Order: sequence, then structure tokens, then C-alpha cells
Amino acid sequence: MQRRSFLTLSFAASLSCLRSTLCEAPPAKRDYRFRRTISRQVLDNYLARSISMQGLLNGSGDLTDNIRMLKSIGAKYIGRSICLWGREANLLNNLQRVKQQLPQVHAADPDTILEACIFEIVTTQVEQVPVPSWAFTALGLPVEKRNFRYEDIIYPAGPRRDQWAKGSSVPDVSRLETRLWFYFLAKSYIDLGVEGIHFGQVEIMNGNDRDLAHWEQVFTLVRAYASKHARRKMVLCNGHTPSGGLLRNGKLLLDFHAFPLRVMEVPDHPQQTILKVGFSDGIYNRSKGGVTYSGWTCEHLPYLVELDNWGVSKHPGQAGAGGNWVWGYDEITWFAHQDQQYRSDWLRYAWNWVRKTDPNGYLEMPGSRTMTSPLDHRTWYYANRPSAAVPQGLDDEKSIRTIWSADNS
Repeated sequence: MQRRSFLTLSFAASLSCLRSTLCEAPPAKRDYRFRRTISRQVLDNYLARSISMQGLLNGSGDLTDNIRMLKSIGAKYIGRSICLWGREANLLNNLQRVKQQLPQVHAADPDTILEACIFEIVTTQVEQVPVPSWAFTALGLPVEKRNFRYEDIIYPAGPRRDQWAKGSSVPDVSRLETRLWFYFLAKSYIDLGVEGIHFGQVEIMNGNDRDLAHWEQVFTLVRAYASKHARRKMVLCNGHTPSGGLLRNGKLLLDFHAFPLRVMEVPDHPQQTILKVGFSDGIYNRSKGGVTYSGWTCEHLPYLVELDNWGVSKHPGQAGAGGNWVWGYDEITWFAHQDQQYRSDWLRYAWNWVRKTDPNGYLEMPGSRTMTSPLDHRTWYYANRPSAAVPQGLDDEKSIRTIWSADNS
């Protein structure tokens, strides 16, 4: 109990608010209808029921139990469901698996939006992927028979080359081959039934695209294809935006923004954390506004914040590692190391803190995520209740369901 003393008042307030809300009449049915464009209200409804399910459709976890959990808790926006980091040589096989599995999710809930990821990484394996004729045609290029070219996708020079490892670099969106690659990925995902695409760290891929003209071209091409071929004739585009968003000539290039929670450790209280406006590069109260693709105007575009993953420091479990480390871990690994009651209390606290601090923000719940834990060798976080199908489940799904059930906003 001493470990939780620092946040006792915050948690107590959150719990009191939730309990009082639970005593009220059940919330009206939310509207999840959209076609070609999406209203602010419907977008908010989806973000309010968002959960990160990394690799749901590319082999992470038990698909049947994951679908059960998602339906049980009422999830509607399934973040990172196709989450491929490099390893392009396996891309086409992964897409075939998605083709078989994705319809199972929509069969359980046709309103569900499944998100795929186009990340800030490309490796030399991309040279094993053929460029289809339709990709050349979409970008106004002569059709030729060849594979994608790694050297034509990455930055010509500078620290972004080999950023992740030798032969593993950050793409440069100003390069035509990069836009060809991004369009190929986006169309492939849309054809499978995906209606959301996370474009990763968009602001480290535009070093040579300061006026955002090249990013604008990517999103224009992707949306034009979606308007004719997507399930509901639209794809929602988002990305990590430490500056607050991509704004060009008064128009927002993304449909919503996304960013890590930026959890702040409390050194004098072991393993305890808080959220704080102004800590690190958190997006709270900084999401840019403008005119959206759907035609409505906002002062601040809605956004998601999530428990992100990026690795482990040299001092796991210890305070003061610097940077954005949380007790020596990334955010999701720190979270997974807490006991069940603390995780439940913390999710309630974080949900209420975000909604109170900035009504444009929504906590994307943790559902399935890679983690890095060298002390106990755990490699994955599962919110599922433990079972034979998911023996390592941490049983956070009931807390998520309770929080969402209490939300009448």
C-alpha cells in the first residue's frame, strides 16, 4: 500500500467518478456509421473504444481468444492489428494470412476498424518484393518489371541510414521510390479490409519534405483509392506527431493524431508513475487544428495516446535512467511488471486524467504488445484473462470493460 500512497487521491477520485457513473442509466448506443467521410462524433466514438492489439492478424497471440476478448469489452478501433517491423521478405506470406484471418474479426463485429501499420523502417529485404504494375500506374510511372530498391527509399546520406541496424534504415518520403512503397503497402492493406493505417513516426521521414508536399501526395493517393475500394469508402490515417500534427495550407493531413503516453516516474515511490502536462514531448493540449479531410474544422484534432514500446535501458527496474525510460523500461514493459490491482487502478487514473486534461485525447487501451524484460525474460503483454489459450494473460480485460462501461461521454 505504501507504494501507491503518492497517487491515492488521484486514484480515489477516479474510482469515485467511475462508481457514480456506473449507478446512472446505461449509455445510449454509440454511432459507428461512416462512409467516404467521418463525422467528429463518430471518430470520437471509435477513439473512445480503441485498443492496441499488436500483430492480431500476423501471428501474435491466440486469434480466437483475442476476438472473444475484443467483443466482450466492446472494442471498436483495433490498433496495430497488422504490425510488421521490417522483414519484408515475409510480407506477401503475411498478407495471405491476413486475408484468411481478417474476415473472422469482422464476422464478430462488422463495425470494427482494423488498423495496419506502415512504419519508419525499411530493410534490404524490400528488394525481394516485386513492384506491381498498378503501383507504377498510380504514381504516373512507366510500368517495368523489377523489385523495390532499398537504396532509393532511404535517405541518401545522414544519421537515418542504418538507424535501426546495418541495412535497416528510415525511409525518406521525399523520394519517389518511398512513395511507391508506401502506396503499395496501403493499397494492399485496404484490399484486405483494413480501414485504418498508422504511418509510424511520420516526422522522422520528412527531413527532406519540410513543406509536407510529399506526405500530402501519399495521403491523397491512398485516400483516393480508399474512396473507391475500402469497406466504407474511407481509410483513417494517423501517425506519431511530436510537433502536434502535420498541417499544410490550413489542412490537416491526418484524420487523427497519435503519440506515446509519456509516463513520468516518481523516483521516491518505487515503480509509481504519473502523467503530467509538459513532461517530455507529450502531446497533451498540443494537437494541431485545421480543416480535416472529412471537411469539418477543429481547434485541436482528436488523438490517441498509448503505452508504447521501444526496449529496455541498461538499468531495468531502476529510476533515473534518463530519457523517456519508465523505471528503466519502456512504457508497456513497466506497466506489465505491476500487480493486477495497480494496473487496474492506473488504467482508471490514466483514462480519467487524459479525458479531464484534454477532451481531444483518448487513452488507447493496452491489449497485446511486445515488451522487453531481461530480468524475467517475458516478451509479450496480453490483457486477456488467463486460459489454456493464453496462459500468460494478465487479466486486464475486465478493468478495460469496466472503464468503458462507465464512460457516458
